[in-house]
Amino acid sequence: MKPKAPTRRTLGPVSDLERHLPAEWWRTLFNAVYLRTDGDVVENDTNTQADVDLVIDAIGLEVNDRILDLCCGQGRHSLELARRGFRRITGLDRSRYLIRLARKRAKERGFDVRFREGDARKFAFRGNDFDCVLVMGNSFGYFDQEDDDLAVLSTVSRALRPSGKLFMDVTNGDWMRENFEPRSWEWIDENHFVCRERSLSADGDRLVSREVVVHAEKGVIADQFYAERLYTRDRLHQLLGEAGLYDIRFHDEVETLSSRGTDLGMMARRNIVSARTSASKKAAKGARGALYPDVTVIFGDPRLPDTIKRGCAFNPEDIETIDRFKEAVGELEEYRFTYIDNHAALLKTLREEPPAFALNLCDEGYNNEATMELHVPAVLEMLSIPYSGAGPQALGLCYNKSLVRAVAATCEVPVPLETYFDADDQSATIPSIFPALIKPCMGDSSIGITQDAVIQDPAEAIAYLGKLRHAFPGRPVLVQEFLSGAEYSVGLIGNPGVDFIALPVLEVDYSNLDPSLPQILGYESKWLPDSPYWNDIRYLEANIPDDLQRLLVDWSMTLFQRLGCRDYARFDFRADAAGDVKLLEVNPNPGWCWDGKLNLMAGFAGYRYPDLVRMVIEAAQRRSIIEEHKPLNTEQNPTHAMV
Repeated sequence: MKPKAPTRRTLGPVSDLERHLPAEWWRTLFNAVYLRTDGDVVENDTNTQADVDLVIDAIGLEVNDRILDLCCGQGRHSLELARRGFRRITGLDRSRYLIRLARKRAKERGFDVRFREGDARKFAFRGNDFDCVLVMGNSFGYFDQEDDDLAVLSTVSRALRPSGKLFMDVTNGDWMRENFEPRSWEWIDENHFVCRERSLSADGDRLVSREVVVHAEKGVIADQFYAERLYTRDRLHQLLGEAGLYDIRFHDEVETLSSRGTDLGMMARRNIVSARTSASKKAAKGARGALYPDVTVIFGDPRLPDTIKRGCAFNPEDIETIDRFKEAVGELEEYRFTYIDNHAALLKTLREEPPAFALNLCDEGYNNEATMELHVPAVLEMLSIPYSGAGPQALGLCYNKSLVRAVAATCEVPVPLETYFDADDQSATIPSIFPALIKPCMGDSSIGITQDAVIQDPAEAIAYLGKLRHAFPGRPVLVQEFLSGAEYSVGLIGNPGVDFIALPVLEVDYSNLDPSLPQILGYESKWLPDSPYWNDIRYLEANIPDDLQRLLVDWSMTLFQRLGCRDYARFDFRADAAGDVKLLEVNPNPGWCWDGKLNLMAGFAGYRYPDLVRMVIEAAQRRSIIEEHKPLNTEQNPTHAMV
């Protein structure tokens, strides 16, 4: 049974578009449907070439200029610049779908363009990084508050070098306010048509739109709302000045073409404006190189017992993992690494010789106690030491699997059926659904989950509960429906709104495992090299439909934010027998080892192990710098053109 995605619905007639407008509509709107509805404009090569001609003529771009294509969408302007020989281009956009498409197109065409996901209000490039920032395709004014638009321009101003140039196009607010079409509909291809409604917001400052996209045979595939602020030239001029930009010039309006020749919407009339930063702007401190070049790595303590590991001690595999890590970071020439693994002296060392930045890889926990994993970041926070990975609150929350399930359910992420009870409660109700999986409610590294954890009847359930009572006295237990379908993992690196990367989805391949064994990733698969679970399970890049892949990543990103994850995390899912995918667990500080799932997913994307480590360090350091300065709020950013 193949995994299934949820169906879509329409709201029917609504009397007030603004009342139905989601505050963060831009988080999910820019996807494959967007490219269908607006493709006549934003996938029009003639429009793109004309836009780039206008940029080059207006501000005199040169092929060696460092260019940021902010709100780049699917990268059409970046790729056109690359086609013309421009060499130093970075594209940034909020939409993961469009960024992935941009990367794919760049690879197919052999263009060296770097595309990143991030928030236009607080993207984490160092100051003075760019000679020019482009904001093309009517990608400005999507936020509820004008202050957020000012934050975008202020961040642009900081990213530009002295006398750096900004070029942007923005819908002509005066014209649009008087001339928008309240209702329209059109066929967008042989199978799809779109119905649009538009109205002004209550304050008259934004145009609110609704699109109902219909497939001729499948019915409604989207019912979506969006809005854009209607800027006058005077107000836009004022906003640019407030952001510290000078020499503000308005150029001729651009003429937008449509391959369908129908509803151009917000792209019909656009103001073209350029501006510069001051020639006397100071160079940013640390504008080149690592933000924190000195990195102190915190490991578990190999001198101490570790009850989770085989034999309750560090094994040769653990030592090899540490050695391989040190070998990998030896390639990161921009950093200087030192190491702490003596927990007896850990607190004293951190107090007396506080690191500039800590790479927290102590997933064993303080003194190798798993329940004290959160204590290491807690100490780092008390000493004001910036560090990588999840904070103590997220680690504490995610350690309790039942709480994670409850949070996921409130986020409408599907979860398995589950019974929670104390392992010592003799009156606990044995579940009526078999097969089931029994596991400790609190723990990590698959502790307490063995091949015997999959039970087929009440007798087996009672027997395994007895084992858990003996091994983990007093620890609550979860009894879940056993998910027997395809199993996936999603790896995220970065932070929402700064530089978020979703690695290719991993699928667990159980095909070589003895059919008589339960198909699970339990304790044996992680800690027992002689086990068939260690030797016979394989990990592949998932070959799944785009809709399912986007759904898995969307769920993961939602949980990343709601649970307070930071810098990197892994999310595991599995389908039930009917094909419905559900959450297994969340790993806020997942395994960082060379042969772990996260590095395997990075390999699917073409990254080497040193690249993965560098990405985690960069994500953590960028976040730390932003948190230290706290110049902006933390919502996400929309980033592309809207018809």
